[in-house]
Amino acid sequence: MFIHSISSPKRIISLVPSITELLHFLQLEAETIAITKFCVHPPTWFKNKTRIGGTKNINVEKVISLTPDLILCNKEENVQAQIETLAATLPVYICDVKTYDDALQMIKEIGILTSKEMEATELIKNIGVAFEQTKISSSKKIKTAYLIWKEPYITVGGDTFISAMMEKAGLENIYKQENRYPTKTISEIQNDKPELILLSSEPYPFKEKHIVELKEYFPNTIIKLVDGEMFSWYGSRMLYAAPYFKELHEQCQTP
Repeated sequence: MFIHSISSPKRIISLVPSITELLHFLQLEAETIAITKFCVHPPTWFKNKTRIGGTKNINVEKVISLTPDLILCNKEENVQAQIETLAATLPVYICDVKTYDDALQMIKEIGILTSKEMEATELIKNIGVAFEQTKISSSKKIKTAYLIWKEPYITVGGDTFISAMMEKAGLENIYKQENRYPTKTISEIQNDKPELILLSSEPYPFKEKHIVELKEYFPNTIIKLVDGEMFSWYGSRMLYAAPYFKELHEQCQTP
């Protein structure tokens, strides 16, 4: 969604880690003047770029003082009140990415906004090719619970980008009939009988010890740590997600 139109911006601020990575892919280093503290890719930008707080606690005054001519944000990752404050006086682009197609549309729109339409179009084409080359048969979908938090355990509903990427990975989200990020108890997950439990690296930093803990309750279920960025970062990261999903699916085949 475009709140203001802008042509060839020279002072861009990204409030979304995956979009920051996309800006780097589109070779917008000089134009990108500030990022969040969670924009860890690329490492050189994380080290050298001005930071304006976290995705949900933006330093609004600092953003305004930097006089950006384009601010890139996301409906889910950023706080509505803060974005509305910025949008009152500054050019703001808000994306709402819940599906694979939403992600490609976002890439297209940012390409148009930043005068990188040709590069964005090429990226979209290459993402499509990557997923087509690693396409997983729908008949081999694995019943999966994807956990993003502990104490309480939180999973993902069917209206999330993560769930859309699970489908691309040949995984059937057992909570796809639910919305957003439902909380689940161990007994509830047991009753839903997942063949596979995936423990994401973000936002909760699951480790091997958590596999050991869960194995006590799920002795016959495959439990695996996964790179959360591959499932939740829309943009140029999707190029690498496709082969990652293919390999993951092969590793997680049930006996």
